[in-house]
Amino acid sequence: MIVTLTANPSLDRTIELDAPLSRGGVQRAVSTSAQAAGKGVNVSRAIATAGADTLAVLPGDARDPLITALTADGLPHRALPIGAGLRSNITLTEPDGTTTKINEPGPHLDAEAQEALTRLVTTASDGASWLVLAGSLPPGVGAEFYARLTAALRTRLGARCPRIALDTSGAPLTAVLRLAETDGPAVVPSLLKPNAEELAEIVPGTSEAELEADPARAAAAAARLIEAGAEAVLATLGAAGALLITADGAWHATHAPVTARSTVGAGDSSLAGFLLAHAAGAAHPDCLRRAVAYGAAAVSLPGSTIPSPTHTTEDAVSVTDLTTKD
Repeated sequence: MIVTLTANPSLDRTIELDAPLSRGGVQRAVSTSAQAAGKGVNVSRAIATAGADTLAVLPGDARDPLITALTADGLPHRALPIGAGLRSNITLTEPDGTTTKINEPGPHLDAEAQEALTRLVTTASDGASWLVLAGSLPPGVGAEFYARLTAALRTRLGARCPRIALDTSGAPLTAVLRLAETDGPAVVPSLLKPNAEELAEIVPGTSEAELEADPARAAAAAARLIEAGAEAVLATLGAAGALLITADGAWHATHAPVTARSTVGAGDSSLAGFLLAHAAGAAHPDCLRRAVAYGAAAVSLPGSTIPSPTHTTEDAVSVTDLTTKD
């Protein structure tokens, strides 16, 4: 079982434009769609589509449109009632795949709701293989939430605690590394999944463009997260593929070129592909191969479509062992 937590879910409306976005103009939409989403929900959706067991945990009242949409979709979930409406986000996609997102802040979660959410996650993830902590944090939730939750789960569940993957950005990500210096590796999730921009934010002296252009430099930057206590780092580099770094090695994978239609959910799909492969017992290079295949498939699909295994082409992925390089 792979459990996901989306602390700040959203009902995502995706609008596919027929031309590049023009500020101040009037444009036509090729298509529109609305879907219950958020990074963890997207990961669970990809896992469920592959036929594997998953459970999406999130805040939300039973009659909230997002929760009713999850029920209608048949996606397994547990929702914590909070007495407030969940947010709606808008995504604009252009013909070349350029994506513009407008995200609302989400409802305020007080200390009582945060503790209730922690209890719900603890119960749901007891004995699972993986728990994914994904996305932004809503108003009222401190940046240290994911780090503190990681430590709390390990204390409460002991040997039954799943491996924990973290896919977030900004203050919640930097808080993990800051607390690791004082609290030790207990606050660091097993797997960190930054993209190039996020990796550049947390590793001084690097930039997004430099990391995407130089996988070896990106691998060296990601290795600093292993030193902080992570077991593995899955770093997505956009069109430059992705990296997997562990204490035992580093690998870089790229996919044959695809026609980009939308980047929505690409990182979430990559993480889902990795977890599916890892849960099946695949070796590290093959976990990376599936991650890249899923990410490329997501980019090639319209709007917020989450790929299924039939959309992926693992044979189109090349994996290079960076540890063998001179």
